[in-house]
Amino acid sequence: MSATEPAETLFDQAAQQAVELGNEILADDPAADPWEVASGLLAGAVQFWLFSRQPCDDPFCEACAEVSNAERRLRLLLDEARELAETSEYFESARDAGTGTH
Repeated sequence: MSATEPAETLFDQAAQQAVELGNEILADDPAADPWEVASGLLAGAVQFWLFSRQPCDDPFCEACAEVSNAERRLRLLLDEARELAETSEYFESARDAGTGTH
């Protein structure tokens, strides 16, 4: 890495490892359904994300207010998932309906 390249963050490392795991599973089992693998990876990521956002024991904790109940956690999860999807290089495809390529 050069002095002008930013250091890889834990976020980047975790995302890259998830992609590598999906690719490894597909390489190990050529008959595997990529959608099933992707959904399994997503299920695990959602479980870990929800686990990491559990509020503390203080019901009045201001730092935990945004994750103080299941609906708030879900809203944060969906907002983050939407942002990650919309910024993905795979969000739009030339094969999407309505792109004029059909």
